[in-house]
Amino acid sequence: MSQRLTVRLALVAATLSLGWYGCSTDSPDVTAPPPEFSLAGQQGLEQAMRVQERHTPALMARADVVGTAVGLDAAGNPVVKVYLQRAGVPGLPTQLDGFRVSPEVVGPIRALVQRGQDANPRAPPCGTPPCGGGGGSSVDPTARFPRPVPIGVSTGHPDITAGTIGARVTDGTNVYALSNNHVYANQNLASIGDEALQPGTFDGGVPGADAIGTLADFEPIVFSTSANNVIDAAIALSSTGQLGNATPSDGYGTPSSATVAAVPGMRVMKYGRTTSLTKGRVDAVNAIVNVQYDDGVARFVQQVIVRGRFSAGGDSGSLIVVERGTDARKAVALLFAGGSGITVGNPIGAVLSRFGVTIDGQ
Repeated sequence: MSQRLTVRLALVAATLSLGWYGCSTDSPDVTAPPPEFSLAGQQGLEQAMRVQERHTPALMARADVVGTAVGLDAAGNPVVKVYLQRAGVPGLPTQLDGFRVSPEVVGPIRALVQRGQDANPRAPPCGTPPCGGGGGSSVDPTARFPRPVPIGVSTGHPDITAGTIGARVTDGTNVYALSNNHVYANQNLASIGDEALQPGTFDGGVPGADAIGTLADFEPIVFSTSANNVIDAAIALSSTGQLGNATPSDGYGTPSSATVAAVPGMRVMKYGRTTSLTKGRVDAVNAIVNVQYDDGVARFVQQVIVRGRFSAGGDSGSLIVVERGTDARKAVALLFAGGSGITVGNPIGAVLSRFGVTIDGQ
């Protein structure tokens, strides 16, 4: 079944059920579908994706166009979103084959590794959680945690700054730490067997002493604007003695072992190294975006877009999960990049399938 068809069927099921995620307030989990969202709008989502894909090459050939996606307008109708580096890009169409075009200024889209030239002084060890932290939280995700470490905290290859442990995953025999290629495999430059540290070196992690596992596999990133990357992901072989499967005490807890396809309007959350627990909404799906890395620009397809103040540098690798309802804590995406007001995640099904693993959760 195609990714687009999966999204379409999931959208129809979510909208027709009483668990629709499109409410705009902190109302009870069970709500009726908004009346303005029509069945015709649901059925048009697949068609909008075909239109988006057909026109994306011409759209992204324009200077300052960094991506496209499909979302919904306020009336629940599918729209083609065009992501721009700056305002005032001339010559953009207002509609494509009957679908309205929604231009959005997001600036450059970048991989969200922690940036900085010099590593922080070694972070003090975290005692029995909660531990004294930063950002107004009782927990500091950048600290060194006692083993087994929680998910959602600082990690990285010894040669990068810091990213986030997304989840503990398993192939039925071994357990692994899941994060991004650019967190554990240093943008294709690492070797299998290299250490994965907690915390990352930017947060004071020391090779050897702070290792929680070793790089087991990664999906290479193709640095090209004609590429069709789907995931930026890697796994590090670990153990239950080194790695737990729940977030710190101020997070969402243990993710579900089950996953679900992202749909526009879905309420989601994540726990990450830099911004801890944040909440947002899936704004668009089937995104095709150019992502800037230190080593070049890579085009990604089939991506999930979350809108809001959801992430920052260092949150790369965070697991994006459903916030509430019957699908609460089911994973939808692996966070890896972002722009101004948006976060980009890989579809979680593609990530887990690539490594032959499942989330080691509830």
